[in-house]
Amino acid sequence: MTKITEIASGLRFPEGPIAMPDGTVLLVEIERGTLTRVHPDGRTEVIAETGGGPNGAAIGPDGACYICNNGGFAWMRGEGTLRPHMQAEDYKGGRIERVDLATGRVDVLYTHGPNHKLNGPNDLVFDPHGGFYFTDLGKVREREQDRGCVYYAKADGSLIKEVAFPLMTPNGCGLSPDGRTLYVAETWTGRVWAYDITAPGEVAKAPWPAPNGGRLLAGVGGFNLFDSLAVDAAGNVCVATLFNPGITVISPDGARVRHIPIAGDAYVTNICFGGKDLATAYVTLSMTGRLVSLPWAGAGAKLNYLNT
Repeated sequence: MTKITEIASGLRFPEGPIAMPDGTVLLVEIERGTLTRVHPDGRTEVIAETGGGPNGAAIGPDGACYICNNGGFAWMRGEGTLRPHMQAEDYKGGRIERVDLATGRVDVLYTHGPNHKLNGPNDLVFDPHGGFYFTDLGKVREREQDRGCVYYAKADGSLIKEVAFPLMTPNGCGLSPDGRTLYVAETWTGRVWAYDITAPGEVAKAPWPAPNGGRLLAGVGGFNLFDSLAVDAAGNVCVATLFNPGITVISPDGARVRHIPIAGDAYVTNICFGGKDLATAYVTLSMTGRLVSLPWAGAGAKLNYLNT
């Protein structure tokens, strides 16, 4: 069994971890509506209050933190646990936000795509051209749910366009180490799709019967729901996995799939790489409100604007 080290507890559904060069980890607390910094000794400090439902997070070309805000969830509360449950009663829509890490100022960059309002932005990844891909998982209501989408947007607020539609609950997204492939995980199908990038914000579309223009990298079956993801330096797609809790590791060609179990929380929601040589994985255990780490065999892929 891999040794798991708990760094912080008492978080309010943490997600979107970013391992910073100074040894701290930025993450969002979705239920609390904050961007929070976790220190190596477990101490936490709130950087910004976003409200709504801050979800994925990434450092952009200007050093600011960009956040996918899903607009908020309703919550089911148990003995020391939290679980999201449909959209919040005060939900007004989703948005993309920019947070100044020095001042905590929050600015809204986008509330709409070219064809539709943003319903539930979930995760994002920056390319080297000053733009980012992000997923819109949508929202779930008692008897209906939204169709999902992948967008591409510029960090300066000047451009947003649709990359792939429709998807079924698109969640984590990431880029291959060479930046030529976009990976997107779908939660409820337990699938990862791959898109060959032809230009910034442009992807080659696979023909029918591909339901969303992507090529299927892997579909693992069973009760494995995929959440957010990171890519390691070897090109493996490392997907946080719900209900069969742990990290599902998929080889770049999709031929090999293995599972690293993480016990104690059904909601293993996200992973990022940091530490010396990017050889430590930081993982959010959201239902019980914890941030943990574990050694990684190899290293994580470098992220644009963070690990350069």
